Amino acid sequence: QVQLVESGGGLVQAGGSLRLSCAASGRTFSNPTMGWFRQAPGKEREFVAAINWRGGGTHYEDSVKGRFSISSDNVKNTVYLQMNSLRPEDSAVYYCAAGRILTSSRAPYDYWGHGTQVTVSS
Repeated sequence: QVQLVESGGGLVQAGGSLRLSCAASGRTFSNPTMGWFRQAPGKEREFVAAINWRGGGTHYEDSVKGRFSISSDNVKNTVYLQMNSLRPEDSAVYYCAAGRILTSSRAPYDYWGHGTQVTVSS
């Protein structure tokens, strides 16, 4: 089992920044990838970014490339999502997930946090 707790969401103006954190505990070694997904009202949950704990490889959704950055602190078992140049369309509940492979697909992610709300005002 892996437990995930997100934090860092909030309200920010367009162009601003937020940093989300996801603290992981439990059998994290069996799930070497951590991903961030988001879900806006009435929309499907979509991939944002992912990182491999071991090799450090990363993967981003096209609309966040150059604005968002994912990183990990393996000592603290925490993954971060630095979000810059935020847009109103980035508003959503952001979820972190622990998965088996570095992918944008939801299927290989076995464990999910409860989410943190990000609201970007125009």
